[in-house]
Amino acid sequence: MKLSFVSQGAGPAVVILHGLFGSGRNWAGIARQLAETRRVYLLDARNHGESPWDGSMTYDEMAGDVAEFMDAEQLDRPVVLGHSMGGKTAMTLALSHGDRLGGLAVADIAPVSYGVRFDDFVGAMRGLDLSAFARRADADTLLAPAVPEPGVRAFLLHNLVAEDGGYRWRLNLDAIAANNRALAGFGAAASERPSDGPNVFICGAASDYVLPEHEAEIRRLFPTAEIDRIAGAGHWLHADHPREFYDRLTGFLEQIQDS
Repeated sequence: MKLSFVSQGAGPAVVILHGLFGSGRNWAGIARQLAETRRVYLLDARNHGESPWDGSMTYDEMAGDVAEFMDAEQLDRPVVLGHSMGGKTAMTLALSHGDRLGGLAVADIAPVSYGVRFDDFVGAMRGLDLSAFARRADADTLLAPAVPEPGVRAFLLHNLVAEDGGYRWRLNLDAIAANNRALAGFGAAASERPSDGPNVFICGAASDYVLPEHEAEIRRLFPTAEIDRIAGAGHWLHADHPREFYDRLTGFLEQIQDS
């Protein structure tokens, strides 16, 4: 699948993979800073942003999409950074094509299965009658009973775009609903070859996505990984604590460059 992307800057390549319900543009601020010294690629995952839609979206398939992108752009051992769903995609890529990566940075996700967390969000978005409102503010009001947190609603509504006098979702909500359980899981088998390249897991200390009991599985699959927690940061740590996240990330990138 040919993914949509934007790129900027010059230098060593960094590929950024967003999380569920996101798109590459969610990372524009971090990318702008990185692009001062690096070539940064912001990808839209399948069924997200401007990328094509497909009924299936396993992590093997999404990692394959990124590998295909790397082939098309002739990228030589880029560092791949992934957040949440994008982090699981990046980990799958590192485990299956580790020799093709210059490094792996995972933002607040572990290589484990979680309970399905977002069925309510998907159901509320699918149930929104896009013909029932004329302004984005009306959509916000209609979504509020199911999604009470204003920040989360704003994040989801970034995917609502005006078109031909109405609105449409940039997300393939049907595919996300059909694959939500697979997205909550992680497919690495016990026999998977560990990734021993440069790896860092940057986590939010206030998040429940990377818990102490997950560290054994991280170190089994990524034995050289550093685990770095940002005090006070939640799951969207790059948005909550952008300076601290950027400093941790660039420290890792400089280590790779100097090695």
